[in-house]
Amino acid sequence: MNTQSRDGAGSTHSATGKSGEIFGGLASMLVALPSAIAFGLIVYAPLGGDAVAIGALAGIVGAITLGLVAPIFGGAPGIITAPCAPAAAVMGALAISLVAVGPGELDPELIPLLLVLAGMISGILQFFYGILGGGSIIKFIPYPVVAGYLSGVGIIIFTSQLPKFLGMPKGSGFFQALGEPALWQNPSIIVGAVAILAMVYAGRITKLVPAPIIALGCGVAVYFGLSFTYPGLLSLDGNPYIIGAISSGDGPGFFETIVTRWSAAGQLDLHALGLILVPALTLSVLLSIDTLKTGVILDALTRRSHNSNREIVGQGLGNIAAALTGGMPGAGTMGPTLVNVTSGGRTRLSGILNGAFALTAFLLIGDLVAWIPVAALAGILMVVGVRMIDREMFHLLLQKSTLLDFMVIFLVVVTAVAADLMSAAGVGVGFAILLFLREQIRSSVVRRTLFGNETFSKKRRLPDAMAILERDGRQTVVIELQGPLFFGTADQLLSEMRPLIAGCRYIILHMKRVSSLDFTAAHRLEQIEVQLEEQDGHLILADLPRSMSSGMSFQDYLSQVGLLAGGGIRLFNELDSALSWAEDRTIQAAEIAAPPQEQALDLSQVHILSGLSPDDITMLRPCVTEQSFKSGEKIFSRGNEEDELFLIRRGTVKIMLPLKDDRHHHIVTFGRGDFFGDMSFLDNAPRSADAVVEEDCELYVISRADFDLKVDDAQQITEKFFTGLCTTMADRLRQANLEIRALQES
Repeated sequence: MNTQSRDGAGSTHSATGKSGEIFGGLASMLVALPSAIAFGLIVYAPLGGDAVAIGALAGIVGAITLGLVAPIFGGAPGIITAPCAPAAAVMGALAISLVAVGPGELDPELIPLLLVLAGMISGILQFFYGILGGGSIIKFIPYPVVAGYLSGVGIIIFTSQLPKFLGMPKGSGFFQALGEPALWQNPSIIVGAVAILAMVYAGRITKLVPAPIIALGCGVAVYFGLSFTYPGLLSLDGNPYIIGAISSGDGPGFFETIVTRWSAAGQLDLHALGLILVPALTLSVLLSIDTLKTGVILDALTRRSHNSNREIVGQGLGNIAAALTGGMPGAGTMGPTLVNVTSGGRTRLSGILNGAFALTAFLLIGDLVAWIPVAALAGILMVVGVRMIDREMFHLLLQKSTLLDFMVIFLVVVTAVAADLMSAAGVGVGFAILLFLREQIRSSVVRRTLFGNETFSKKRRLPDAMAILERDGRQTVVIELQGPLFFGTADQLLSEMRPLIAGCRYIILHMKRVSSLDFTAAHRLEQIEVQLEEQDGHLILADLPRSMSSGMSFQDYLSQVGLLAGGGIRLFNELDSALSWAEDRTIQAAEIAAPPQEQALDLSQVHILSGLSPDDITMLRPCVTEQSFKSGEKIFSRGNEEDELFLIRRGTVKIMLPLKDDRHHHIVTFGRGDFFGDMSFLDNAPRSADAVVEEDCELYVISRADFDLKVDDAQQITEKFFTGLCTTMADRLRQANLEIRALQES
């Protein structure tokens, strides 16, 4: 049976998974530690004297401290933190500039302290980047950019390791290595080739031991086998084929170095600190970008998502700890991370073990690590680099719809190879913005378009008014918008609305789903408003969001950009109110002959009673009572056991459905000449909603009990009454069906 345990990252691992963490930590240490030593030498070499030993020690201590601290607090399990090229570049340049200041302005003894302080300030800045949420930005990079960056890193790893594979002298480049075959070293090529073959075919032999470990073991075995032909391979001193001694025994002691460095802190002044502020800021940004890029690529390889902000916090704490112990700063590095992942490392345990193995190598087995062949490591990294190249991108070249995605990948790759990874990151971010704009422009901001004869307000109209709306309703159009309205989509919106402007008097923009609006979009809306005004039309904005994505009030922003200054654009809090306003004017334009709205209707003027004769009305009056209500009063509530039918003589009434948390949903508004309460009147069941007075109203009230008692024996009146009632209810259902169909088809 396979026992399982859950680590802090939330991943489930079997016993085999735990061995993968160990192998991953070991393999990544073997890749990271030699580089850390080299980076330390780059930084401290300008100082001269004993700086070479100090630099080697700083690289080793940095690899140990970063490996132990950053994974514990970081948010990207599996990422390996170690001294890296960006850190070496910035710190090396800082060391050169500090030396150039001269002893007259800066005490040379302060330079080592200023170097570690630069790393500490960088770590502090990274910590605050993560706390303030800056790490989340990197998650918005689209996959073509990630694929391009990943492929570029793979090519760089391959080309940078080829000279080591061929045994070229230090400092040789890719093209120099290819152009000078006379300098190729057979021992390196043989060892590297065996490591490559073992890396490629190890998976077919066993899944228990990671391929990089098998490849490294084969490389070491072949190296010592070749010593029978090349005796010089057994020499440790000056041997270019192996890593070489990493012990600090020949240099100053660890604690001695730390005490000496920090004892100079009392000599610091503002001038000295000012020399390192800009480099520290630059370093913090570059290390954060390098880490987050590695994190994104790690996500692509492991098919999971890391916590960018937490990872930057962890990196910052790691760099602070490294500075306190005199070590090199670093970041989540690509090479060791890829070796860790391909060796089975998936959790923060592999990162911690990377640091622990580095410490073990430093204290106990430095002599054994020294014998690892450089060509074997180069061969392993070359295979890793080739596997990183996204070969699927060439399929994108063959499809017209994905040609732009291919170009993004290609340009990021070219930039990474021709310039550097930081430039590629900048190009990638630029293309991320372009891809975002492309997608925004390609996707319409118009979610739905409905005309006034397809959708209606919740204010119920009588049949003659509904006939007008069904005939002339196309003068009104409701356009539901979505997403951001900005310079990339403003012209598209204007193009889609231009045919509507010519044939509509009322254009209602439903703004509920609009997330933001810029000055260009505001100017386009102003153009639409001017064109409508020229033909006696109106632009209406309904249901404005309270605030934009930036947090600013939507209405305040519209006022500030001058969109509301002319008064031509009308604002409504709800779409229903805007639609009702447009409907009222459409009906008024048809010049319907009707009594003044403020005049209360007589019983004979109520629509559902239009089929009754004067004698019928006279017989009906005994069961009719009159009631008056003020605005805001509740006529009845959901659950009331009543049977009255209410006929509206004057005013309006809203039917509201109570919801949870004291919220209500507006179902419909009934106006003068209409009726409500019909459901309980017909089935004598409790009320299903609330009836609230919107405008002061006067009502005729007919109780079903009174109706049955006083009118039921008059069959002719009863038939006419229920015929009018049912006919109106059928009209309401047809209108509802019409709206549902329009919504479905749009």
